[in-house]
Amino acid sequence: MVLAYSSKVSGDPQAERMAMSDHSWVSDSTPYLRPRAGNSSNAWTEEAARRGHAGGQRALEVATVDPTDKVRDALGLAAGERAVVRRRLILLDDEPVELSDSFYPAAIAAGTRLADPRKIPGGAVRFLADLGFVGEEHVEQVSAAVATSAEADLLALAPGSAVLKLLRVSLTAEGAPFEVSIMTMPPERHLTYRLRKEVP
Repeated sequence: MVLAYSSKVSGDPQAERMAMSDHSWVSDSTPYLRPRAGNSSNAWTEEAARRGHAGGQRALEVATVDPTDKVRDALGLAAGERAVVRRRLILLDDEPVELSDSFYPAAIAAGTRLADPRKIPGGAVRFLADLGFVGEEHVEQVSAAVATSAEADLLALAPGSAVLKLLRVSLTAEGAPFEVSIMTMPPERHLTYRLRKEVP
């Protein structure tokens, strides 16, 4: 299955930045879930560059936290267990387009590059694969919410704007969850899921 999103032009300047010149931007999420070579650029930078734009990101926070109940349940953590979170602001041509928070069980991430504020060579997916955590299944939940004041400020949205929330759980072949990502997106962006027949 190929997971993708699509953004259509709506007359709003931010929507047009998201939609780009062909009035539709469909992004295959597969490259974001595959381990990458250590010296390669990240998938978002490459995707934006293919469309003639500059994709970037800004680290907001790396911390060990008491996760919300939703994240705790998704990661299968017991009461009192903590998680490491890496929070980023995703940029397109220096404009904010997404908030991305990735959570990892502290039992996996504490004391590793995942808990270090510095950039991880090859990205978190590559680092996790080197630790033996490869995503064989990804489960996504999509919901809508009203942006918090902090989310609205970071995404340059009007107060009270709606946002889309995508929660993705990555699991090993044995079904053990090891990463939960929560992506918060502007209201004009919507998700398209495309099914592709797998070749035996």
